[in-house]
Amino acid sequence: MLYYNKVGIFMSFVFSREAYERRMKWYTEARFGMFIHWGLYAIPARGEWVRSNERIPNECYDPLINEFDPKHCDMREWMRAARDAGMKYVVMTAKHHDGFCLYDSAYTDFKSTNSPSGRDFVREYLDAARFFGLRAGLYFSLIDWRHPDFPHYGDRNHPMRDDPKYENSGRNFGRYLDYLHAQVRELCTNYGKLDIIWFDFSYDELRGEAWRATELMKMVRSLQPDVIIDNRLEVSGEGFGSLAACRPTPYHGDFVSPEQIIPPEGLKDAEGKPLIWESCVTLNNHWGYCATDKFYKPAPMLIRKLVECVSKGGNLLLNVGPDATGRFPKEAIDTLQQIGTWMDRNGDSIYGCGVAGIDKPEYGRITRREGTLYYHIFDNTLGPLPIFGIEPGRIKSIRRLADGSEVPISKSWVHSDYPHLAFADLGLDPVLPDPIDTVIEIRLNNDDETIYNKVRKEL
Repeated sequence: MLYYNKVGIFMSFVFSREAYERRMKWYTEARFGMFIHWGLYAIPARGEWVRSNERIPNECYDPLINEFDPKHCDMREWMRAARDAGMKYVVMTAKHHDGFCLYDSAYTDFKSTNSPSGRDFVREYLDAARFFGLRAGLYFSLIDWRHPDFPHYGDRNHPMRDDPKYENSGRNFGRYLDYLHAQVRELCTNYGKLDIIWFDFSYDELRGEAWRATELMKMVRSLQPDVIIDNRLEVSGEGFGSLAACRPTPYHGDFVSPEQIIPPEGLKDAEGKPLIWESCVTLNNHWGYCATDKFYKPAPMLIRKLVECVSKGGNLLLNVGPDATGRFPKEAIDTLQQIGTWMDRNGDSIYGCGVAGIDKPEYGRITRREGTLYYHIFDNTLGPLPIFGIEPGRIKSIRRLADGSEVPISKSWVHSDYPHLAFADLGLDPVLPDPIDTVIEIRLNNDDETIYNKVRKEL
């Protein structure tokens, strides 16, 4: 493939589907991860965009570094909470838009090791994640509101965008890009194997080669050949990127990253083939800690949304914003524990699962792993439960996933008018065993299982 870059030079780029699928294998099996947004903005506690929203200049924001001493931050407790919630990977902010680094960068003094804490939180986080067997990634902001060479006046997002005193003459964007690349290089060099790099974000003219993206991606892949990278060198929370367009650039994203929404349908590329995607979602309405935001999504809702993502072929990356002391909010802890209780019993219907190829039933969702189908029942039916998509006689067994108990195939006369459907007998109690999501596991007869898998591969 020939790729035409921004300065008018034709470059060759060969996309390897085999290499791509190999590095994405663990990711599509994991399905559930934790996002962590944390930094100086936890002190004002009005969200991670507080600098931009309130037009706060450096001289008013920078002194927060002198207060940053989160004595209750225990990364092992954070990672234990993620593992116990059933999450398989984690992504934490190494640097957000305010320019403050949670690691010991050699290129700035605006970093956690220069705060009263004196700690390299990225190193602590990665060590803790690896201790608990979690895949670990780093979020890195492409924009930096503190750097003198990043556009100020007139930029859509910069805190000083409306103040002509911060006009841009004398700013050298190439020098800023050198700084950006140098910081990414040190993260890729100094902290061992990274599983994910989550860049954020492109907008207006700042996208693709505006970041010297081909050069950046080449450097990252040379240092971290197996790392998975999101699509935000090209787009933001909206937009799918060049891989989705079937015209991958050298800096294509490995997955699509819809934000604060689950796609109405599973995502496909321009040729109709399934895309790998991850919906990133906040627990309340902010990524960073916001003391007054108590609008937390309830655990039952989030469990069902996780199921929805998997049933559409996607992942869910659920965000926690720790407070200024280094603690997870109590609401977050309670929610994660409830999700973990459900996942402990029903995780097999999530990990390694995806689209079932059967229309969604009115009572819930369906996920699939090879020839095993998982029917997620959110609402009980009147009478026996119709098993859509499977002809009678093809079913080898039905079991309730949470405890392995048998669910008989119904022989009731009430569905005699529907001989083309199989029905499951959930018992006499109209209340489901799990009111959040009762999962039944359906295995097919061996011959039918082979046929089913063959059909799935041809879709």
